[in-house]
Amino acid sequence: MNPAKALRIVIVAPETLAPDPADPQAEEEAERSRSLRIGMLQDGYNIVAVLPADIFLPDRLAQISPDMIIVDAESQARDTLEHVVVATRDARRPIVLFTNDDDTSHVRDAIAAGVTAYVVAGLAPERVKPVLEVAMARFQHEEAMRRELADARTQLNDRKVIDRAKGILMKRHSLDEGEAYARLRKTAMDKGMKIADVAQRIIDVADLLG
Repeated sequence: MNPAKALRIVIVAPETLAPDPADPQAEEEAERSRSLRIGMLQDGYNIVAVLPADIFLPDRLAQISPDMIIVDAESQARDTLEHVVVATRDARRPIVLFTNDDDTSHVRDAIAAGVTAYVVAGLAPERVKPVLEVAMARFQHEEAMRRELADARTQLNDRKVIDRAKGILMKRHSLDEGEAYARLRKTAMDKGMKIADVAQRIIDVADLLG
């Protein structure tokens, strides 16, 4: 299967591609937006919705649950990004921003807020697919690093809890460290629990009893 076809994408942008002809900036933005969507469709991407950046965006994204979010923004790019970042706070997804704004002073803030790729102007339709593929790969790499960091923190916390519980058992039952750990492990096996959870219960009871 073409991975592009499996990727469900929501575009956050003004819904109209027919701006006021008297507004050259709006016409330029509309042309960029058309080029972007043409490139995505030519590469087989599945554009499931085009949504405005309004107060309903979080609920709409939650309902659609896309694989990637494209922010096609210009004059209100910062406001749009704020809506998107809030909407994806509890369910992270790759976010790609396309803009004609060459003011890069807020790129660092955008990346820190969760934007995976920041593309400024001059994007031909044939360049859309490589940009999205790199954005997805980067997002997946960052998520893997986040999971590894979270696992490492959990393991460190578990070790601290187990060490404290061993200390309690050693003091109250005159056990050495090996015996205390063996008791924790046996209790965990008997009850079908994690050793860290058994250790936390021992700590909770000890705290209650003073």
